[in-house]
Amino acid sequence: MSTVLDPEVAVVRPAARLRGTLRLPGDKSISHRALLFAALADGESRITAAGDGADVRSTAGIVRVLGATVERVRETGGTVDYRVVSPGVDGLAEPVGILDCGNSGTSLRLTAGVLAGLPMYAVLDGDASLRRRPVARIIAPLRTMGAVLHARRTDTLPPLTVVGRAPLRSVDYQTPVPSAQVKSSILLAALRAEGRTTVRESVGTRDHTERMLRARGIDVRREETSAGVAWSLEGGRRVQSVDERVPGDVSAAAFWLVGGAIHSDADLTLRDVGLNPSRRAIIDLLRAMGASIAGDAGVVDDGVGEPLADLTVHSSDLRGIDIGPREVAAAIDEIPILCLAASQASGTTRIRGAGELRHKESDRIAGIAAGLRALGADVDVDGDDITITGRQALRGATTDSLDDHRLAMTFAVAGLIAEGETVVSRPGSASISYPGFFADLEGVRA
Repeated sequence: MSTVLDPEVAVVRPAARLRGTLRLPGDKSISHRALLFAALADGESRITAAGDGADVRSTAGIVRVLGATVERVRETGGTVDYRVVSPGVDGLAEPVGILDCGNSGTSLRLTAGVLAGLPMYAVLDGDASLRRRPVARIIAPLRTMGAVLHARRTDTLPPLTVVGRAPLRSVDYQTPVPSAQVKSSILLAALRAEGRTTVRESVGTRDHTERMLRARGIDVRREETSAGVAWSLEGGRRVQSVDERVPGDVSAAAFWLVGGAIHSDADLTLRDVGLNPSRRAIIDLLRAMGASIAGDAGVVDDGVGEPLADLTVHSSDLRGIDIGPREVAAAIDEIPILCLAASQASGTTRIRGAGELRHKESDRIAGIAAGLRALGADVDVDGDDITITGRQALRGATTDSLDDHRLAMTFAVAGLIAEGETVVSRPGSASISYPGFFADLEGVRA
């Protein structure tokens, strides 16, 4: 094997070429939401090809504790099919113990929105990393709607206590920072509110929640405004049970799209990649850099389901581009691997307004800069802006993943083109979103 993996480090050696066809884990964002919506709906819901990373398992565990039956029907290559049978929103049970979110900020923030509209007491907690993630941004709107929430360090950090009520009050709320998780938390609470709730964003964020609500019989309206985008729904509506097919995670696809584009001899195919317009920014940004990515022509999007397609990527001649705050918000999870692409592009790439990266599983701005610099890349950080001068030959080095799955996978992909051996600390963090990542890394070595 060219990749040596143990619990403490992964040692990745360069690949002569990259070939293969990959099936990605189910989209993490959609998998979380499908499980929570299944808990809110009466009766049986089927979820096919959900992601099977630790984060999604956390949400499945929460749904189970709240009183739904959650059955793992089939497991296939990093995905899982679920059968969920729920008593419906009014039949959910108050948890006796703490709801364990693990490392998942999505589990915590979205579940808080659900709990806000339930007349029960609950505590959401997780691991040491999750306890550093901000919660004030969901506490403020959910309190305005009538729920009682408290957190440690003056209501800024988990654990998070939620005392829900029904019905909640509707709100017209402007998010201070564009965040799909905050928006989704409010919309989930809005299902139990009287009247119409509106969430306003200066920049439109991923819209999985809105699409999935529409598919379950909830009328969610989108309005373009002079200040951004507004989303609204009328409260008091029942979520219908549906069967959900989860597309391949485009954030997971990003590692192979970049890996194929920066490698000198690559031909990779990625099956059933989700192409939601609010999530595909990484594809469009890579194409703007000159990446040879094909396969999505003619895909139809009706605004309800999740469009998907097979994508192929070949070795490419990349060039630097400027990426502004709007693009950063649209590709927030893919910025670390995009920084690797920038290190191999001609010219300079500037990424502005990436401050949200400091509030993920780690400070991803500091982490990606330190790791890429160790590998020989030219990276400059000024506040929340990142500047990368490309065409730098990478050399093997020891990199620190900070126990962050996206950093671990980024440095491992870098190891496919770096001279010598690249050491990635704490590689097991990849299992948070992509349990089979290192097996796939070995598999595409042709």
